[in-house]
Parts: sequence; structure tokens; C-alpha cells
Amino acid sequence: MHLSFEERSTGGTLRLIFHETEFRNSIRPAEQRALPFLTIAWNRGKAQTAYIDDAPVPIPAHTIVPLVSDQQFCFECPKDIVAWQFNRDFYCIARHDAEVGCAGFLFYANTLLLVEMPPGQRQSLDVVFKMFVEEFNTKDNIQHEMLLVLLKRLIVKVTTEARKKYARTTEHFSQDKLDLVRQYNLLVEQHFTSEHEVRFYAGLLNRSPKTLANIFLMLNHESPLKVIHKRIIMEAKRYLYYTDQSAKEIADRLGFEDAANFSRFFKTNTGIAPTDFKNSIKLSQKQIIN
Repeated sequence: MHLSFEERSTGGTLRLIFHETEFRNSIRPAEQRALPFLTIAWNRGKAQTAYIDDAPVPIPAHTIVPLVSDQQFCFECPKDIVAWQFNRDFYCIARHDAEVGCAGFLFYANTLLLVEMPPGQRQSLDVVFKMFVEEFNTKDNIQHEMLLVLLKRLIVKVTTEARKKYARTTEHFSQDKLDLVRQYNLLVEQHFTSEHEVRFYAGLLNRSPKTLANIFLMLNHESPLKVIHKRIIMEAKRYLYYTDQSAKEIADRLGFEDAANFSRFFKTNTGIAPTDFKNSIKLSQKQIIN
């Protein structure tokens, strides 16, 4: 079933998808550019495999998977998935970060976060899901407001559980340091196609590059520079996998001076040249067809 609400004046859209057998790659490239959607996918069934950017990811039972708009995804058993999708015109997590505190952590972090819900929270989440269904089917003048309240409640609930899991390794550090990492991740997401140096982001955060590096090290986090490089490589692989753009076109999109500079960067970080990576994709696809 696919339930949807749209606020016509703003284009704000919220979707609820469940019991679907074809919930695969539902966010298309055209939509990514026009109306980027964030997704909260809840595996209500047994453990299964998700394919995110064509990489297999084991998803335990009763686990939440936060996904962003430019990730291609599908699930082994989509009928067991409940998914909420919303665009920033419905609710902008960056603008309302003080309310939900998930930007750069639940979404737009440098790693995929899987949030396994404990038994008590599963029951609570099921109640929230049923309330969503009821509100989607209630057409009145406060429907938008009610759905927005429920979405905030959902995000806070998932973020709280994710923080409990993450806190086991960061409990000795202040919230300010953890928030600094979140802010850095979000800034990288916003600027990685044009800014490749840590000093740019350090300036926006009123910190020195050395201070950032030390904080990331204390938190056992990937270095600030590695976060930038990892995000660029992720995007480059998506262009190579899903488009026919040349190395020069991709280099332009990702802020490199020329194709040679981009190719060196890609090979240094992946061990393979962009052309070889593209050829390996074509070979793999050919083998599947045959």
C-alpha cells in the first residue's frame, strides 16, 4: 500500500509505503534532482538483505535503515518493509536540527547507520505506524499538522535509539564534540562537490583543522579529510555506475580541475582507475545477462 500526502502550496510531500512487493529503487534520478526524499525503512520481518548502491547489506529483523535521496536501494523482502519518505519541503531536518538532532548522524553521516529496535520500542513504533495510517486516511484541516507531529516523533524515536547504540563508544565525550562531528558531516554533504579541503569546513565551524583532526581521533572517527574523500568517491562511483558520463564530465561535477586530476584521486582512494571501474561494471552486467 502506498499512502501519500502533499501540501500543494509548498510541494511538501510525505509518503507511507507498506505491504508492497515492488518497493525497489523507488527514488528515481529525476526525483533526486527535483524533490529529494529521505527514507526511514523499517524491517518488520525476519533478517533480510538490502542492496544499497548495489552493495549487499544484511538487515537484521526489527531494524531501521535511514536512507538519503541519492542512494539507490532495494530489499530482498519488500513486503516486510514499512517506509516513510519525505522531502525537505515537508520537513527540513537541517533547518529544524534543534528539534530532532539527526542531520549528520541519522542522515548524511559518513557511514550507513542500522538501528535495531529493542522489544519495547518495537511495540511503540507499531503504535506510531498505526497512527500514521489513521492520519493519512483522515482528510481534515489539521491533517498536515498531525502528520508532521508524527514524523517528528518517529525521527526522535529512531535517533534516540541510535544514540544509545553510539553512546556506548562515546559516553566519555561531551555532546558538543559529538555535535561537531554531526555538523561537519552535514557541511561535507552540502559542499563536497566544490570544497575538498578540511580548512574550508574548519573555518565554517570556527575551528582549526588540527583541532578537528584531534576531536575526530578522540572519538575514533575517520579523519576529517577521509570523510571528504569518502563522500567524493561514493558520488563518483554512482556516476560511473548509473550514468554514461565521461571522466571529464564527472570531474567537472565533482569540482576537479580536469579528468586526469580526478582519475589520480579516484585510483589513489580505490586502487583502480575510473575507466577500469566502469569496465568492471559492464563486464558484471554482461555476465548477469548471459
